[in-house]
Amino acid sequence: MNPVHKKFSRRARVATGGAVLAFVALAGFGAVNANASAPATTSSAATSAAVPARATTTSTHLTIDAATEAAQAALDAAEKENQRVTVAVVDRNGNTVVTLRGDGAGPQSYESAERKAFTAVSWNAPTSQLTERLQQAPTLKDIPGTLFLAGGVPVTAGNAPIAGIGVAGAPSGALDEKFAQAGAQAIGR
Repeated sequence: MNPVHKKFSRRARVATGGAVLAFVALAGFGAVNANASAPATTSSAATSAAVPARATTTSTHLTIDAATEAAQAALDAAEKENQRVTVAVVDRNGNTVVTLRGDGAGPQSYESAERKAFTAVSWNAPTSQLTERLQQAPTLKDIPGTLFLAGGVPVTAGNAPIAGIGVAGAPSGALDEKFAQAGAQAIGR
């Protein structure tokens, strides 16, 4: 038997071997970690590519100031009639830009306002008109994120939808839509 093994017990050899393995593993991890943080040596042509103008498009969006102005105007119109509503403004892609929840507005009104705004911008039509389309195509209501109740109006630029305003919480969809329309009309005054 090896004389070194005679001096160390089996337990000591296992502990020493484990320590050596741990050291080797940590040293290897440090080397890999150092290499992972080193900058890549690729050419700039590989990281970006120029595309021709015909491969892109430009879209128009409301500014945050215009969206806030519209939401506040809709909320003000509702408050003048003692209605407690929530107003949402979404961009062309249906992303919420501004939501104002009026004092005392019901908890359901938040999501309803966003969904009405999304529906109006998606179809470029007031949601009151879209409810009539459900008679011919009842499965439209199954599209995620939509709500086919009056209270949403699109905002357009050059006849293209660029935003939607949704109002929810008044006792009727006609009132909700009246307030949403007041918000749309306030843009750019």
